[in-house]
Amino acid sequence: VQLQASGGGLVQAGGSLKLSCAASGRTFGRYIMGWFRQAPGKEREFVAGISWTGGNTYYTDSVKGRFTVSRDNAKKTVYLQMNSLSPEDTAVYYCAAKSFDSGSAYSYLNGYDYWGQGTLVTVSS
Repeated sequence: VQLQASGGGLVQAGGSLKLSCAASGRTFGRYIMGWFRQAPGKEREFVAGISWTGGNTYYTDSVKGRFTVSRDNAKKTVYLQMNSLSPEDTAVYYCAAKSFDSGSAYSYLNGYDYWGQGTLVTVSS
């Protein structure tokens, strides 16, 4: 599967952005999807994940209550709605995919098989 992330940009603190990740391939609905981010000088970190049915979602603590991950399997797209953004959210955001029967944790970076190219989110203070 190929992933194409989009929707990044420059936003003021307190603002919102919605990222999208469009996938190719016929079996998108059988992939667990994750969002990760990498800030300058820092390691890539887990942000959010969603099960292949969309019925289960997971978030890192710092974004709970502010970010919402969702998916539309008919459109082969996963979304990340980001509200109440702060400068600490500035990073390149990546979407990733792994098989629905993967046994690794949603937050485990190396458990994902496919990665998008990343989209830059910059939050100004």
